[in-house]
Amino acid sequence: MKKIRTPQEGAGAALSARSTAASNNAPQTPSEGVLSGFSAIAEQFIAASQSAATKRAYASDLKHFFANGGSVPASPAALAEYLARCAEKLSVATLERRLTAIHKAHLEKNLESPARSETVKRVMQGVRRVLGTKQRQVQPIVKDDLLAALVMIDRQKMPIKAARDRALLLIGFASAMRRSELAAVRVEHLSYLANGVEIFLPSSKTDQERHGRTVFIPHANGERCPVRALAHWLEVSEIREGFVFRAVSRHDRVSRDGLSAQSVALVVKASVERVGGDAKKVSGHSLRAGYCTSAAEKGLQPWQIREQTGHKSDVTLARYIRPVARRNIPSLL
Repeated sequence: MKKIRTPQEGAGAALSARSTAASNNAPQTPSEGVLSGFSAIAEQFIAASQSAATKRAYASDLKHFFANGGSVPASPAALAEYLARCAEKLSVATLERRLTAIHKAHLEKNLESPARSETVKRVMQGVRRVLGTKQRQVQPIVKDDLLAALVMIDRQKMPIKAARDRALLLIGFASAMRRSELAAVRVEHLSYLANGVEIFLPSSKTDQERHGRTVFIPHANGERCPVRALAHWLEVSEIREGFVFRAVSRHDRVSRDGLSAQSVALVVKASVERVGGDAKKVSGHSLRAGYCTSAAEKGLQPWQIREQTGHKSDVTLARYIRPVARRNIPSLL
């Protein structure tokens, strides 16, 4: 039997049909870039203006600011109080980075930044005078430290992980690369030569515009050769493409995922702990600092060291040459 619709039901059906048709013909919601006044491609380039590491750091800084009662917009008084409270626990460098993150968050919303106020400037000036601006320096891993660490690495019961750790330490030291650069090395970036290996770095912390540079690592004698250690790691891990340094499971199996910059630091810390050292005094930067210190002790000129490290100035390089090198300076009296 055919059902007879009431006038109300018929009207409702017609209204539903019109609503559906209107929905199908309605223009799609514009992208966030369009809503903000920029095209999608412009938004992509704006997003690429900062490195992923910088974005993560700024996001973490803002999260802490909001968790401690902050907001955007913030008043100069509120920001000054926040900085004063944090000064008891954080370094001056960290405070300055958080101030920059809050400043940029205001500018991105076309708001007046409280960081420009005289009150905030005076608070930061006082923090610098009271706490000083000297940054924490990690202990360098020099040649003797490195050789001791390699001995303990070879005693591991996981041969594949040991091969990875050996190659990572030797390449990290010989190349003087940053931990983020080490983590980003890919098989496609390697060029083997008769006297060593070249590693192409597409970008780095001081090369945000991706001009790229090449680091050369020469052969060394015996088992301490970084080039041979790298080749051995790639052979046993059967890595043919993609990231060179990867995670290794507790079952000694190689992951498809590359190591993070933090994981590089953890490998360095674990290697120092095996020889009875204090892991708190070292970081991923200890290999880079160790190269700079050792090179200075060997008598290499600053320009020669910067050729390897990629430092832009002798002033910046000097921060990586640790005081251990000064013990060898002869007396002039």
